[in-house]
Amino acid sequence: MSFEDDLTRSRWKRWLVNRFVVVPGSLVILALVWNAWIFTHNHGVIASRVIDASGAPVEGAEVKLWVFNFTTFAEQASTQTKADGTFEFTKNPSHNIQLSAKKAGVGRSPRIAVRLYFQSEDIVLKRPLQLSGAASD
Repeated sequence: MSFEDDLTRSRWKRWLVNRFVVVPGSLVILALVWNAWIFTHNHGVIASRVIDASGAPVEGAEVKLWVFNFTTFAEQASTQTKADGTFEFTKNPSHNIQLSAKKAGVGRSPRIAVRLYFQSEDIVLKRPLQLSGAASD
């Protein structure tokens, strides 16, 4: 290996570790990774479950999805829970939503706010909606 080859390699190495290359390169990589993650997680699926005051799953509870529409929240969709208390909404178009649940004779949950990083983000809520008190129709 010649001295000129070493010098050329040294120049390339210095150029590659230069902050004017490293910082923009890192930002490009970060943007590509973020967009790939969004592309694979943007189906608008929101899932969780509903439980009663004792922690048991509630079948047949009505769960509502509220979407922010510029000035206030409007009801977007409604679904019923399955036997294991789970529910799922698909094709959520928003990133600022609220969820609530109720079942006659069991109770009602407070409306909880859910902020997503981007529109149509898929999410499974860690904490279930908990019904308490008597639900009135």
